[in-house]
Amino acid sequence: MKQPYEIFNMIVDEEAYDQEEVTADFTYQEQDYSITFRKGDLEVVNAWVFKNGVSLPANLSENIIESIRADVKNRI
Repeated sequence: MKQPYEIFNMIVDEEAYDQEEVTADFTYQEQDYSITFRKGDLEVVNAWVFKNGVSLPANLSENIIESIRADVKNRI
């Protein structure tokens, strides 16, 4: 099944404030986003949308977050 987003970069940061994190950069509905999860339980730390060179808090549906979480889990 084709996903409605495309992850184009993923970083596993093992030294972020004593908490390992995973950041996935992806394109969704022709916009670039970044979402960071705690590596241990994949809870969302933050999510951003990039518009006109500015990052703003992203308002993503729970369905998209769950789909990306599953994708990230499979990749790490």
